[in-house]
Amino acid sequence: MKVEAGTLSLGGIRHAFFTRAGGVSEGMHASLNGGIGSRDKPEHVAENRARMAAVLEVAPMRLLTAYQIHSPHAVIAEKPWSLETRPRADAIVTRTAGLAIGVTTADCAPILLADPVARVIGAAHAGWRGALAGIAEAALATMEQLGAKRTQIRAALGPMIRQDNYEVGPDLIARFAAEDAGSERFFRPAPRADHALFDLAGYIAARLRRAGVQQIEDLALCTYAEPTRFFSYRRATHRGEADYGRHVSAIVLANAGGE
Repeated sequence: MKVEAGTLSLGGIRHAFFTRAGGVSEGMHASLNGGIGSRDKPEHVAENRARMAAVLEVAPMRLLTAYQIHSPHAVIAEKPWSLETRPRADAIVTRTAGLAIGVTTADCAPILLADPVARVIGAAHAGWRGALAGIAEAALATMEQLGAKRTQIRAALGPMIRQDNYEVGPDLIARFAAEDAGSERFFRPAPRADHALFDLAGYIAARLRRAGVQQIEDLALCTYAEPTRFFSYRRATHRGEADYGRHVSAIVLANAGGE
């Protein structure tokens, strides 16, 4: 199983940006598809997520993701939830050891956050809608409710669609211009008239810095550009495929006394 890791695994904190390798799914979902909402066989998704939980050293029921809605909503996790009771949100925060909190993505940005001093962690899902609406800031504010300090928080940005492959239209460009002054620096001209290439990673990193996060790592990996390594919603759409897999990116506090 291939896992991309940043520098958040410290002081009893483990994390992983999982790729598409190492699972049991087949066809367009091959192989480590963690998307509960995909059209993959549920038993395959369950096995894949169990394998990811094992890497994080938690039981499968303690690997938590939310029902993601491209929102600025963050929630606190204190105990496991079921598929039926999972909250509708795009960021999860916890200070409970042994709970792995994560997000699912397939071009959107996974953001993992950790305050190793306060032992508070977070995971956020940021497409352009969530990034513009303030999901990163919502995650940070919710971490502060649990005792974290922004100057102590470290952030890692995982695999996502990168600027070279992220062409957007004039409506999106205008929306950013209207709602976020200075956002024009994250757009560069695209081959098509009135279109632009959007730097989602750069935009998220800038908002994190503006919110007070001083340590930000970006793995600089593009989901669209590497089909054997990553799932991509946009690539699947361009190919006319009926569905696509989802990655899981997750972080966990080790139980007291453990690493």
